[in-house]
Amino acid sequence: MFDIPAITWSLTAVLLLSGSYQVRQAIRSQQRTDRVNKSLHALMNILMAAMLWNLVPSTMLAQIAVLAGAALWFVIQAVARPEFKTLCAGSQGRLKCAYHSLTMAGAALMAAMMGQMTTTAGHGIVPAGGMSMPHAHHAMTAATPSTAAATVDHSPDLAILLTAFFGAAAVVFLILLLRSRVATTTLGHAAGPRRSVRAEHGLEALGAAVMALMFATMAA
Repeated sequence: MFDIPAITWSLTAVLLLSGSYQVRQAIRSQQRTDRVNKSLHALMNILMAAMLWNLVPSTMLAQIAVLAGAALWFVIQAVARPEFKTLCAGSQGRLKCAYHSLTMAGAALMAAMMGQMTTTAGHGIVPAGGMSMPHAHHAMTAATPSTAAATVDHSPDLAILLTAFFGAAAVVFLILLLRSRVATTTLGHAAGPRRSVRAEHGLEALGAAVMALMFATMAA
């Protein structure tokens, strides 16, 4: 599906718009921790958009390090003691932070898998630059040298697992979005706060769907 430029451009637009929204939310937030969290989500969206086009492959290790650090940051919030109220509070908040840690870890893993694809360029398998994610993947999988096969044999199964996970997450957030819309219709006086919740669920659903699609391409 990623061989169709319109789809790649559409996913890029979704990621960049989502990242812009997160930047806006970070600027408007009054809480430092929330600003950091929103900023990390914005950065993740921008890096994933870059992955679609295989941009700046020379910074791949730095991208993985930043995303892995962000995943650890959300894990720390998820397991923090209750007295640290600026971090994740309550079971719902901890569950949200745990999921966000998985999204950051998934993005880091995606960058690592892309790094495997571009690393084979030194063996003449994949062009070093100027190739988008889907084309790089298809060029890699079409190659026959044993060095490439040994490197990525484990990737398809893992990509399938992550595709299923983020696909299921997208469905869950879509259900939550629909439920919040029904609640807003029923309780019109709570429309303001509910609108923010709907936006959050919508962004989470879009983000999970994009990650599912990107991992599905790697599994193909």
